[in-house]
Amino acid sequence: MIKLLLSTRAHPEQGYRSSLGLMCLESRYGKERLEAACRRALFFGLCSYRGVKNILHAGLDQVGVEETVKVIEKHHANIRGSRYYSCS
Repeated sequence: MIKLLLSTRAHPEQGYRSSLGLMCLESRYGKERLEAACRRALFFGLCSYRGVKNILHAGLDQVGVEETVKVIEKHHANIRGSRYYSCS
């Protein structure tokens, strides 16, 4: 995560503060939770200190990624469907 933070900034020095913030999160949440939150952030394309912090704060690092990606389809009369939007 830190390598990505440093490489996505225009100047690597801009990523130093975010990297230090990530390392400080370890003292509050522990190494395992921080690593899980970083993996989750990378999976969802988040590349920021705030994204990792929000994951830790919400406890989403302790939930499997497979559990959150489920899509629930709802069927009721107000859904128009794909035929409604076709141009033919």
